Amino acid sequence: MFIQTESTPNPATLKFLPGLAVLDAGTADFPSADAAEASPLARGIFAAGGVTAVFFGTDFVTVTKAADVEWDHIKPSILGAIMEHYQSGQPVMSGVQLGSGHAEYAAEDEGIVNQIKELLDTRVRPAVAQDGGDITFHGFDRGIVYLHMQGACAGCPSSTLTLKMGIENLLRHYIPEVVEVRPVAA
Repeated sequence: MFIQTESTPNPATLKFLPGLAVLDAGTADFPSADAAEASPLARGIFAAGGVTAVFFGTDFVTVTKAADVEWDHIKPSILGAIMEHYQSGQPVMSGVQLGSGHAEYAAEDEGIVNQIKELLDTRVRPAVAQDGGDITFHGFDRGIVYLHMQGACAGCPSSTLTLKMGIENLLRHYIPEVVEVRPVAA
């Protein structure tokens, strides 16, 4: 098994491409080792040590390291954990339904929210996935769009710029009701 690695805009995060499906659909975010209970793969990666977050896309795994750890020291262990997992035949997720979470918005805003989600799904999420992350819709209230950043996007130095200059400008251009985009924590 050959696992490719790619850097991301977040220097604390690497993207691992195992060449096999990671998830059939959607994403899974594990912001801590405790959150990884539902995934044998995520538990194995956290067990490598020095890992602070793990994120799964359909064909990639992004891993965020602790600030005081060097990639040269933990990358071999992470590669080993991924390889060992795929050789074990265990599922990536243990009987857990992946969901996009609960989004909050008023019923009268449903048309606007559908437009926002369509733009995020077609224009934003594919580009962000290439960098090893994801951005999900969290809510809409009085012109403000709330988005949750995951994977390489969470804690990335350029995430504020991505939100304000990229996503906010895109949404405001196509949807005049949008006045601002703000990040939310998990």
